[in-house]
Amino acid sequence: MGKLTEEQRQQRARAGARRKALQAEEDDRHQEEKREQWQREGMYLSREELIAGHPCRGCGEPILDGLGNRPPLLRMTSEERAEYDAEEARYKERHGECRAHRWTVSGSRTQHCGHCCPPPPMGEEQARAIAKILFNHKTDKRHLNDWDLTLTCDHTIRRTQHRDHQRYSTSVVQCPTCGERRGVIEAVLVGPTEDSDGKVQQERLATELRAAKAKLERQRKAAIKTEQRIADIAKELGGTQG
Repeated sequence: MGKLTEEQRQQRARAGARRKALQAEEDDRHQEEKREQWQREGMYLSREELIAGHPCRGCGEPILDGLGNRPPLLRMTSEERAEYDAEEARYKERHGECRAHRWTVSGSRTQHCGHCCPPPPMGEEQARAIAKILFNHKTDKRHLNDWDLTLTCDHTIRRTQHRDHQRYSTSVVQCPTCGERRGVIEAVLVGPTEDSDGKVQQERLATELRAAKAKLERQRKAAIKTEQRIADIAKELGGTQG
């Protein structure tokens, strides 16, 4: 197979990005269907049921198993490592195709699947802490960047995200045109959401300029090396002809 052209590489990259976005969209849809099923069938445990030791209504495994937190891998004894490996194999046998996160509760070792197992109810302290964070949260637009997102429906929407993120962190978003959640094929950084004095924009351009100069310097060094190689070959060729 011949070497791909730049255009072919770009086409392959775009096709791969679309496949990945469609898979994320499908996983998100399946998870939403699961949440609706859990609600419809009353599968969520109450706090009282959790404390009373009721098992998970998704997989039937205990949530509070009383085994304590599992020690770090590097500190496990040979017996603990053998037990851990056996539990890993058992978990993968049941949930290896779910493509979901795992969860446990503090003080327990039994792992639960984010796709199959309804999450446990929050404690009062945890609920209060989250409510406090949400109540006090105020987003300063000076700390946000605008991103243009191309979705699997081929619509492009603009979203904001904190400037600390180097990449757009959400793989599925709501499309206002379709009214559906769609996978993100491409996320392009536009720039600061609010930057009245242009300082952030200047910093970003300065970073891009440094990167471009560094790339140019690498290309120059490569060109010099190539020219030297050409000269060496020409000299060698002249010697053999003489």
